[in-house]
Amino acid sequence: MTPFRSTLFFLLSLVTSQAFCQYTDVINSNRPGVSRSAFSVGTNVAQLEIGPYIVNEKHTPFQYEVSGFGVDFAARYGLLLEELEINIEGSYQNDTFTNNRSSIVDKSKRANFKFLAIGAKYLVFDPYKNAEEDKPNLYSWKANRQFKWKSLIPAVSVYLGANYDIEPNPYTYFGIEGFSPKVMIATQNNFSGGWVFVMNLIKDRIGTDQSDFQYILTLTHSFSPKWVVFGETQGIQSDFYADNLFRFGGAYLWGKDFQLDTAITFNTKDTPSILSVNFGASYRLDFHKDKEVDNGTSAKDEGKRQANRKGKNKKKSKKEKDSIEKINKQKKKDVDFD
Repeated sequence: MTPFRSTLFFLLSLVTSQAFCQYTDVINSNRPGVSRSAFSVGTNVAQLEIGPYIVNEKHTPFQYEVSGFGVDFAARYGLLLEELEINIEGSYQNDTFTNNRSSIVDKSKRANFKFLAIGAKYLVFDPYKNAEEDKPNLYSWKANRQFKWKSLIPAVSVYLGANYDIEPNPYTYFGIEGFSPKVMIATQNNFSGGWVFVMNLIKDRIGTDQSDFQYILTLTHSFSPKWVVFGETQGIQSDFYADNLFRFGGAYLWGKDFQLDTAITFNTKDTPSILSVNFGASYRLDFHKDKEVDNGTSAKDEGKRQANRKGKNKKKSKKEKDSIEKINKQKKKDVDFD
């Protein structure tokens, strides 16, 4: 959810308000995990997510070390439809590669995009849409936190995009350059009690020598309207690189449009061993407006109806008053005549 991937978020709000629409009153960020929420940011919402990090790698068999820093980033925009989001995302790293295999230590500076991709995500199935029975119970805390079998049915979105690799790139297989397709299926379950589970299945750099398959599983829990914690596992499998990464961290909702987060990433092997710590932020520019529906049930329509009723009532009261005065005057004339 963070998917947190919700998204993470913000998840107490996601569990309630996001159950009925894409747009939420508070920011819905994918940070601090790397999974993608099934839901978009909402129409006419522009959102920036960024996270500087420090990294340290050590490959025992090959006897090399990597130390440096980088930044993960994503720009998201809700376009035309509530279900549609376009985005650009990537990771840029600057580090020092140290080769310890020879008697003379060899160090070299490296810098490039680890990945850079642009694409679009579309929600194809939303089990929470128009689900009136899923609205929070204002009279029962227990009812809002009890398990619901319907929550096992996830929201599902599909992503289609393209990577752009620049040659030479020390972080990719030799000779990889230009555009290559990327596809993803993202699912999201919103459980009661502030729990959100997100799953991503990704096929990346299709048609290249570094084509890989990835899965990302993210579990997020909001224990207050402002604090969220998460745990995540990411599996990567290709001929070029394979790994299982684990992440833990949390996020804090500073304001309805601003979120701060932090996370730690590590693995359990030495080919290479990885330790990374990041600190990030998400900010949105909210230009979202509720669509006017034909059945006139929007809040704006209801406000207009109330205003019109008040105006009509005032006019009606004035007409009734004038009518009563005319009747009284006529009665007075009749009495005087008699």
